[in-house]
Amino acid sequence: MRTTPMIRSLLSLVLLAGLVGAAGCKPKAVRGGAGTENPNLDDGAMSTTLDRVDINYLVDENLAAMFASPFWARDVQSAPEAPVVAIWPIKNATDQHLDDQMLMLLSSIETQMINSGAVNVVSRERQAEMVSEAEMQNSDFFDPATAARLGAQVGAKYYVTGKITSHDERFDKERRVQYSLFLQVIEIETSMIKFQHTSERSKAIVR
Repeated sequence: MRTTPMIRSLLSLVLLAGLVGAAGCKPKAVRGGAGTENPNLDDGAMSTTLDRVDINYLVDENLAAMFASPFWARDVQSAPEAPVVAIWPIKNATDQHLDDQMLMLLSSIETQMINSGAVNVVSRERQAEMVSEAEMQNSDFFDPATAARLGAQVGAKYYVTGKITSHDERFDKERRVQYSLFLQVIEIETSMIKFQHTSERSKAIVR
C-alpha cells in the first residue's frame, strides 16, 4: 500500500507530537523544604519505612517527656555541675535494615541534649571507640555492666540507651507498620533507671 504525501505528513506530525509529549513527561529533580517552592515536600510518606519526619517525631516525643520529667528537674537542672551523659547505640529490634535511620536518630538525640544546655555529652567519636572496645556494635545483647564500666571511664554519670521495635500487619493489599522508640536513662553508679519513655508512630499503605 502506497502512502500519499498528505498521509506521510500526518504520520510525521503524530510522531513529532508523541516525542514532544514524551519529553514533557520526563521526570525532574525538585528541591523541598523551608524557603523553596515545595515547603511540604518531606511531609508525605513514600513507604512504610522510617524516614526523617518519623525519626524527628519519635525523638521529639521522648525527649520532650524527659525534659519535663522530675528526673530532669531534680537530678539534672538542679545539679551543681552539668552531668556528663553518654549516648549508647539504640538497638534496632525490627526486621528492617535501618542503619542510616539509626545514625540519624542518634544524631537527633545528641543534638537536642547538647542544645538543652543542661548536660555535657560524650562525643560520638569517643562513644564509637567505647562501643568498639565493648564489641557491642554486632551484638544483640546489651550488657549494662559493660556500658557502665566504659561510661565511667569518660566520667559519665548517666547513659542513654533504648530500642526501636515494630509490629507489621497486612490485610489484602493494605499494610500497617507500628513503630515504637523506647528510651531509658540509667545512672551509672547505681544502675538505677532514672527515666524511661516510649513514643509511637504508625505508617500504612492503603488502597
